[in-house]
Amino acid sequence: MQKKFEAAARDVQKLTKRPDDEDMLRLYALYKQATDGDVTGERPGAFSFVDRAKFDAWAKLKGTGAEQAKQSYVKLVERLKKTYG
Repeated sequence: MQKKFEAAARDVQKLTKRPDDEDMLRLYALYKQATDGDVTGERPGAFSFVDRAKFDAWAKLKGTGAEQAKQSYVKLVERLKKTYG
């Protein structure tokens, strides 16, 4: 699974179009959960919109194992490749 995950991380960089914000947050959250585990630290302030959205997306995955996060990430990248080339 690690090799598929690493390949997916490379493939997502090669998409011809930028995925929508929801997909970008999902990619970020799954990648962080797979590589760093559960989110830590305090939630960013209300005026840090992007950082707060990223934190919240990652926090939703709390308790998800690294292998499950990697599998979900690979599946998401496969879907994005079909949608965004």
